[in-house]
Formats: sequence, structure tokens, C-alpha cells
Amino acid sequence: MDIPRIVQTQIESKIGQQKVILLYGTRRTGKTTIIEKVVQKYSKDAMLLHGEDMQISNILQNRTISNYQKLTSGKKIIIIDEAQAIPEIGKILKLLIDTVKGITVIATGSSSFDLVNSAGEPLVGRNFEFYLFPIAQVELSTIENFIETNQNLEERLVYGSYPELWHLNTTQEKETYLKQMVNSYLLKDLLSFENIKGADILFKLLQMLAWQLGSQVSTVELASHLQINKATVERYLDLLSKVFIIYPLTGYSNNLRKEVTKSKKWYFFDNGIRNALINNFSPLDQRNDIGQLWEQYILSERIKFNRYNNYQPQYYFWRTYDGQEIDLLELNNGHLQALECKWKDSKAKVPVAFAKAYPEANFSIVNKDNYLDWITPSTIHTGVREAG
Repeated sequence: MDIPRIVQTQIESKIGQQKVILLYGTRRTGKTTIIEKVVQKYSKDAMLLHGEDMQISNILQNRTISNYQKLTSGKKIIIIDEAQAIPEIGKILKLLIDTVKGITVIATGSSSFDLVNSAGEPLVGRNFEFYLFPIAQVELSTIENFIETNQNLEERLVYGSYPELWHLNTTQEKETYLKQMVNSYLLKDLLSFENIKGADILFKLLQMLAWQLGSQVSTVELASHLQINKATVERYLDLLSKVFIIYPLTGYSNNLRKEVTKSKKWYFFDNGIRNALINNFSPLDQRNDIGQLWEQYILSERIKFNRYNNYQPQYYFWRTYDGQEIDLLELNNGHLQALECKWKDSKAKVPVAFAKAYPEANFSIVNKDNYLDWITPSTIHTGVREAG
């Protein structure tokens, strides 16, 4: 099944500008498929280079103007797939875009380690950034109707939304694929770092986060269980965020003494990856974590929608020490939108302490009846944040 990806349209809207287009996203989310379609569409003007090809890497590392002019002769679109595999790729991108006139460079990467930060100076004003996530419901809405969406909801809560799943016919095939993902692909970039202790530690860390989904996580407890120090745990969590496997929410406070602010909650961008880590693909009626799955699904889909629609608020959770809480706060230009995710209960009320502290904030319950209003609420635009 061919599912139109919003990012492809957004990238194509920027082609023709003397810019570097950076396409980030974890492995297997479809970055290569998108750029192959771009190459097919702009075949005469496009050149595709594979960053993990040693010969290509060596050619690009010869950082001279004459080398790049010869390499790109006659082409207007230079695409480098898996660019993070090339040493000092940031400096290469900067020199390319500064010295070869009339080109657009598209670079994909499954991590954000080197594509910008390794440049001698940042690519300020020279690049656009796009993020590709597992398939979003807002993308699926273009190929399925309301009834089909609701029929497929349980499967997405259990197996997630990685593109390859749409080519697999059985639940066993999907489970096998997701287990291979967590064992073979997700940690590949991290394990290339010399100061990473090993895949087993990273895997155990992800498992612990999977079990504590939606709960406040103590880095001290994680460190004790893994028998590594707290600073190492924090560094690993940061690295796992930079390869787009997990993301944190911090506690929000506006100086109310009873609000929790120091701890974090960690979520996965995809339910299927989380369920593979705990080896549980049971149907919803046989699970005791449906509330956690629903919360993670709504938060992740909301983030995808906001990112694709060029809306980038700050995200928080809210909780008091006496147990009043809200799953998600979005802060944008001083305005607070509070969302509470409820699989069944549609009658929950705004916590008293929150209503008193933030009377101007909007509060909404997101449940099975109205969830599409929050993750597919309007037309996607082709806008994108210009880096810098």
C-alpha cells in the first residue's frame, strides 16, 4: 500500500533553493523511500549518493571546491542518504552549499549527531529541517475512511505504525518484524560510539522505560538497576532521544510549590516498539496497560501532527505531590492547552489545583469518541521551520 507522506510534499516545496534540506528520522521510517521518489520525479536533475558506501564517503571527504564541482556537474539536486555515516558531514554540507551554485542538497540521517553540529560553524541560514516519524494518522486519513480508521485503531495501539507493517499479512509476521527492529536496527547508530558500554545496557534501559511508560522515571533507580552511574544513564537517555526512539516530558510549573517539576516521563514514538521491548502483543481486552498505550498513542500522534503542521509548542506533563495530574500540556506564546487521555472515561474534570493556578488554560478530555479531532484536526501546510 502506497501511503502519501506529508514530508515528501514539504521537501519538494523547498527544492530549487540554495539550501541544505535535512531529513531526520529513526531507521525504517521511510526516508529512503521518500528520496527515491524524489529522484524518480526529478530524474534528470537529481543525483543520489549513499552515505554508507565507503567509496562515496571517501569521495565526499575530499573537501575541495573542484572535487565537488566535478561530482555535481549537470545536477541541481544532490541527495545523500544516511549522511550521518560520513565523517565530518556537517563541514561537507556547508562547503557544498556555499561553493556549488544552483544546487539543493538533501541529506537524510537516522540521528542528529553530526548533520549540523559537526560543521566548523553551524548551517545557520543554510538549511531546512524535516522530521519523519512512523506513519501518522493524519497521513492515513488520506487513504482510509472514518469506519476503517476506527476498525484499525486497536491494531495501531498494539503494533504501531512503521511503514513495513502495511506489507505484512499476519500478526506473527508483524511481531517478528518489530522484534527484529529492536534487536537489529534501532540501536545501530548508537553502538558506533566508542563510549557506549554495549547493546545489552541500552536494551535493558529501553525495557525499563517501556515498563514505566507514563510514570515518572528516576534516573537514580535506573542507574542502580543497570549498575552504571547516573550521569551515564542521563547521557544514554539523551542519545536515545537523538535517534528518535524516545522523548521526554518534564513537569510544568509556574511557581506553585506543590507541583512536581524535577522528574521526567519518557515515551516511545511508536507503540509497536514499546510492545516489542516488553514482548507483549496481546489484544487490548487481555491487557492491563491499555491506559498507558492510549496515552502514548495520543501524545505521539499529537506531536506528529503538530510537527507536520509547522506548529511547535513546548510539551509538559503536570502533577502535584498529592496526586492531581494532567497527561499533556502544550505551551505556545503563553497559552496553555491541557489534554487528559482517557480510553473510556469521558467525564473526568479538570483538577482543582490546575484550574485555580491556570484559569486561562484550556482543558480537554481525549477519548475514543473525539481523538481524531486532536490528531487529524485540519489541513497540513507545507511550512517548515528554517533552522537558525
